[in-house]
Amino acid sequence: MSRLEAKKPSICRREPLTGERAGASLAALRGLVTSCYGPAGRLKTLHNGRGGPVATTSHSAALLAGLPVSHPVLKVLTAAVRSHVACFSDGGLFTAILCCNLVENVQRLGLTPTTVIKLNKHLLSLCTRYLKSEVCACRIPVDFGSTQILLSLVRSILTSKPACMLIAKEIDHISTLILRAFLLTIPEDAQEHVILGKSIIVPLKGQRVIDSAVLPGILIEVSEVQLMKILPIRKSDSFKVAVFCVSLSGDLSDTGEGTLLVSYGVSLENAALDQLFNLGKQLVSDHVDLVLCQKVIHPSLKQFLRTHHIIAVDRIGVSLMEPLSKVTATICSLLLCNRNDTAWDELKLTCQTALHALQLTVKEPYVLLGGGCTETHLVAYVRHKTRYEPESVLRDERCSQTELQLITEAFCSALESLAGSLEHDGGEVLTDDKYGHFWSVQANLPSAVNWPDLPSRCGCGLYSSQEELSWSFLRGARHPFPPQTRLSREAKGSANTLTLDCFTAKLSGLQVAVETASLILDLSCVIEDTN
Repeated sequence: MSRLEAKKPSICRREPLTGERAGASLAALRGLVTSCYGPAGRLKTLHNGRGGPVATTSHSAALLAGLPVSHPVLKVLTAAVRSHVACFSDGGLFTAILCCNLVENVQRLGLTPTTVIKLNKHLLSLCTRYLKSEVCACRIPVDFGSTQILLSLVRSILTSKPACMLIAKEIDHISTLILRAFLLTIPEDAQEHVILGKSIIVPLKGQRVIDSAVLPGILIEVSEVQLMKILPIRKSDSFKVAVFCVSLSGDLSDTGEGTLLVSYGVSLENAALDQLFNLGKQLVSDHVDLVLCQKVIHPSLKQFLRTHHIIAVDRIGVSLMEPLSKVTATICSLLLCNRNDTAWDELKLTCQTALHALQLTVKEPYVLLGGGCTETHLVAYVRHKTRYEPESVLRDERCSQTELQLITEAFCSALESLAGSLEHDGGEVLTDDKYGHFWSVQANLPSAVNWPDLPSRCGCGLYSSQEELSWSFLRGARHPFPPQTRLSREAKGSANTLTLDCFTAKLSGLQVAVETASLILDLSCVIEDTN
C-alpha cells in the first residue's frame, strides 16, 4: 500500500533577482546563447540523458526546445524568446543575448525598477523610430525587380548556422534554391493583396548537398510498384483529384460512452465496405483521376479504383494535407539533401527560417545591415542623442540627466556586448568614428602593428578600411559622435556582397528583448508549487 503525503504549501520567493542562484542561472544562460551566436558560433550537442536522438545545433529554436530550465526568471525569458521565434523564425539568439545583457547591466545600477523600465521604454522607442525612418543608415529598401538583396539575405542566414556543414559552393547553391522556391510561391497573377503559396521541404538524407533541387508542385512519395502501375496510364490535360483526410479503411469510429444498436444478421464490416464501394462508384462517375488519402484506403477499394484506372495513394501523412487542400495555390517542393541526419535537421530549420524571412520581407520591404554593424551604429546614435538632445528622450518625465545617462550606458553596453559576441576567437573588436560600424581584427598580433591598418571591411561588408577612418575599441571610453545617416546610392548598389538581417524579425527581437527585460526587472515575488 502506497504512503500518502500531505500536500505541501506553495513557496513565495520575494525579489527573485537578488539571490545568487538567479545571477548564476542568468549568467549561465547568457554564456550558452552567446557562445552560439554568429557564423563562428560554437555548436552545442543536446541529449536528454534517457536515450533518444542527439542533436548538434546553434539554432535557437532547437537549443531552447531541448534546454530544461528551472529558475522562474529563466522560464520567463526563454518563453518570450521561443514565442518570438515561433512568430518570426529568426533572431532568437539576438533576443536572448540582448535580454540577458540588459537585465545584468541594469541590476548593477541600483536604480528603482520603475525608473529603469520607463527610460528603457523611451530608448527602445528612440531606436525603433530611427530604424523605421528614411534617414536610417543601416536600413536598405528591397527592390523586388532584382534578386541581389534577397539572395544576400538568404546567404547571410545560411552562413550564420555552421552546424549545416556547408562549404561556400553549397551555400550559394542552397541560397539560390531557397530564393527560387520562394519565388515559385508567388502567384503569377498577383494583385495588390498577394496570397503566398507554400514550399514543402522533402528530405533526401545521405546525399550530396549539391544534388538538392526545387520542383513546382507537390512531390508525393509512392512505392515502386505503384509507380509502375501509374506510368502506363495516359490521361488528358485535365486532372481531377479527390483528397480525403479521414480513414477509408472501413474501421468503425469510436462511439465513446454511447451504445451502438445493430439489427440481427447485419455485418458491420460488410456495411462499411458497401459504403466504401458506393464512394468508389461516385468517384468513377465524377471522372476522378487521382485519390489521395491522409490515412489508410481499404485494399478492396484500392483494387476497385485501380480497375477503373484511378490512381489511389494512401498514408500521405498530415504534413501534406494543408498544401493538398490548397492545391490551386502556388506550391513547390524543395528536395533538400545533406550528408547526415544531424546536418540535415539543422539545414531544414535554417531553410525554413530563410523562407520565412523572405515572406516577412514582402510585407515590409527592407533589410538591416548585419555583422554587428546595426547594433554598433545604434549605440553611436543613441549615445549622441541622449547626450546632446536629452529632451528627445525625457519629455515630461521626472527623471534626472544622471539617471538618463546611467540607463543609456547600460542599454548601449548591452548592444555593444551583443555585437562583440560575434567574435569567438579572441580577436579585438573595433568601431569607427564616422559610420559607427563593427570591425574585427585577428587575435595575438604583435604590439608594433598599426591598428588602423588591420581591418579590411566592416562586419556587414559595406565599408572598406581604404577610407580615411579612425577606430577605437568597442567597449573603450570615447566621446559621443553623430554617426553618418542616410546610405549613399553606391552603398545600396553593393548590396549583393553584404551581410544582411531580416528587418521585421530583428525589430521584433529588439522590442521583445527590452520588454522582457523590463518584465523580469519588475518581478517582486514568485510563487512556486513544490508538489
